[in-house]
Amino acid sequence: MSFIAVTVNCQTERKTYWDMAVISGTGDTIAMFNLNPVYIFAPMKFKDEKQRQAYTKLVRDVRITYPYARKIAEAVIETYEYMQTLPTDKERQKYLEDVQKFMTSEYKPKLKKMTKAQGKILIKLVDRECNTSSYNIVKALLGSFKAGVYNAFAGLFGNSLKVEYEPDGKDAEIENIVLQIKQGTIDYYYARNYHGW
Repeated sequence: MSFIAVTVNCQTERKTYWDMAVISGTGDTIAMFNLNPVYIFAPMKFKDEKQRQAYTKLVRDVRITYPYARKIAEAVIETYEYMQTLPTDKERQKYLEDVQKFMTSEYKPKLKKMTKAQGKILIKLVDRECNTSSYNIVKALLGSFKAGVYNAFAGLFGNSLKVEYEPDGKDAEIENIVLQIKQGTIDYYYARNYHGW
């Protein structure tokens, strides 16, 4: 009996891969799937109504900011990779200015509507998606002077671009909410926490 492996990498939105193995002796085809990890969370236990409301606000804020964090991470990676292909500093600077104008016109009106708490969460989620702080991203793209200015401006509103994301520490609740959003179970867990399912 011999095995012939045929790999068909079909990628869907959920990034599920499909591999087929053919057993030549019997002619059977067996489908094998590599699935995304599944996370199961215990029901939340709230001390009082105030803690429940704080969690509700956190879920709302993460749902609002997480898509922006992903878009920002994609834009940063794409910008950095494209800038590496440009031959001169002048062309890199021109491209960076164009990207900055586009990002400002595209996201500034939406980001201005965010609360301070949502801004803090967004900075943490950008760190999560890019594996580096927002300060380091601005410093790499625009220079240390502008990074310092932007960090000082954020400080006026009680924020810092140097904040790092701690998924196993103080940001564990945010990480759990992000994982639930990614696997599409946020509504189930949210309802279960409030209705005792």
